[in-house]
Amino acid sequence: MKRKEFLKSLGMTSLVLPLVVGCSDDEDINPITDDTSSESSSDSSSSDTSYSSDSCTSTPSETEGPFPTKDPSSLEQVDITGDRTGVALSIEIAILNLNESCAAIEGAIVDIWHCDKDGNYSEYGGTQMQSTNYTSVHFLRGRQVTDSDGLVKFTSIFPGWYQSRATHIHVHIYSSSGKSLLVTQIAFPEGDDSAVVAVNAASDYGYTKGMSGYTYNSNDNVFSDGVAEELSTISGSIEEGYSLSHSIVVSA
Repeated sequence: MKRKEFLKSLGMTSLVLPLVVGCSDDEDINPITDDTSSESSSDSSSSDTSYSSDSCTSTPSETEGPFPTKDPSSLEQVDITGDRTGVALSIEIAILNLNESCAAIEGAIVDIWHCDKDGNYSEYGGTQMQSTNYTSVHFLRGRQVTDSDGLVKFTSIFPGWYQSRATHIHVHIYSSSGKSLLVTQIAFPEGDDSAVVAVNAASDYGYTKGMSGYTYNSNDNVFSDGVAEELSTISGSIEEGYSLSHSIVVSA
């Protein structure tokens, strides 16, 4: 079963719900153990939680920095919006095991974080990398544990963008015991009819940059080598909000 078919089996293909800087090659620190380590409805369920092994492909590893969550264990929550405003985004991610023909992994720990509509991250700022100081707040960061279908769900807002990066979401996945399994990033579909274009034209929602100066996936310093395994599925509208669905394949 190919990835799109798998997502259909989970009911995820039509979800209706959720610096001026290039990313640096920072070490990925496991915040649990302190070890260094290298679009339908939200109530989806399925007993078919694997692909055929010949179509099960590992998700690429990407950089965690420069703005990883400092204490993710304190941010176990579904709604990660905080005080941020923007176009609503519901996020549903499936975590799958490469070593078991992409069977769903129950009990995996999933951390996500992304910038706000203006391209700023919480927990950082007041520096040349990000002038706006958000060091004392923790918006748009969260942790969840996968259910029996390998799923985690978050409520958020549609990310903005900043120089040298396409729209993206960071993800760090751990085993139930806290072993780091993968640091990666989620890419967004682009094109004239894409949610990325629509949202960045939504000035009534506070997205004021438009697409002038936007870095597309093909020129992004993380995604330029290809986004086939990192590209999410997006559905919805500005008025009703968007839903993102994505599967990530790790070796567990």
